[in-house]
Amino acid sequence: MGEPEVLIEQRDGLGLITLNRPKAINALNHPMALAITAALRAWAQDDQVRTVVVTGAGERGLCAGGDIVAIHADAKSGANTADSATGRFWRDEYILNALIGRYSKPYVVVMDGIVMGGGVGLSGHGSHRIVTERSKIGMPEVGIGFVPDVGGTYLLARTPGEIGTHIALTTARMSPGDAIAAGFADYFVPTEHLPALLETLRTESADIAIAKFATDAPESTLLAGQEWIDACYSADSVEEIVARLQAHEAPEAHAAAAEILAKSPVALKVTLRSLRAARTAPSLEAVLNEEYRVSIAALSSPDLVEGIRAQVIDKDRTPRWSPPTLTEVTDAQVDAYFAGLGDRELGLATPEVA
Repeated sequence: MGEPEVLIEQRDGLGLITLNRPKAINALNHPMALAITAALRAWAQDDQVRTVVVTGAGERGLCAGGDIVAIHADAKSGANTADSATGRFWRDEYILNALIGRYSKPYVVVMDGIVMGGGVGLSGHGSHRIVTERSKIGMPEVGIGFVPDVGGTYLLARTPGEIGTHIALTTARMSPGDAIAAGFADYFVPTEHLPALLETLRTESADIAIAKFATDAPESTLLAGQEWIDACYSADSVEEIVARLQAHEAPEAHAAAAEILAKSPVALKVTLRSLRAARTAPSLEAVLNEEYRVSIAALSSPDLVEGIRAQVIDKDRTPRWSPPTLTEVTDAQVDAYFAGLGDRELGLATPEVA
């Protein structure tokens, strides 16, 4: 037997969670999500635990996302409903995301290295989110024919201006400075200080410990480009966004247009609608409920199978999207992603505020 895929320890007033699949950049699977959920629920009631600390094993990243090879197998085999292995995984993963979002104790997460997709779900809703000079954070879903989930549309919809729309439609990677500016992280701590920070958390509160080691974040290139980003991405359709980007004088805008046009057309349109809806949603729970409907619909989409094939399985990087262009995507195709699931809804309730 090898080591557990997630290490869970309790000592010195800390609840320690270490994602432990370093060869897979700590990609999250269903058993890991269940183990983390159980630990968080237990620690919430345990007076011996002051602070939760989440880290990833190895040098490459906190978490590269979900186990998309397993998702591909379900989607390809026709096991593509809420009752499939993937549907059950997503249900429990989103329940975990909501738990993190309202956790009653400090939740300190070290977003060192790569943090993508499901990794954002484990980190982005926490109370104390730390990035380092090695952090690369993103929501790459439209590149595999999927749509941002794990509460990602909630975070993306609440960035300054249209920065979140740019990140979602291009799959842009956020630098540490970008992540803080966009509201995906809170503090910048150089990697050389992480061991001392983790040691100090044993004796000090999260706020005091982090304050001892946090420094000014690097500049955000996304925030510096907000003028052209807002001008282009405020459009009501993906086609108009692309047209504005192509017509804009900024070279970065032209590059963004090319990035968007390489992604799944139907996923792009569903993502834009999801982002606009998330902007006015009353809670993270409401957004997760919507994301679950969209994710289950995507599981039966040919673009998810094709996108994972092209990017991860065969790695030829030449997906054949269906439909192949934005203009061929119908309103009915987009509407289908938002259809109700009946008794298979996620059904998260927004806790009442006393």
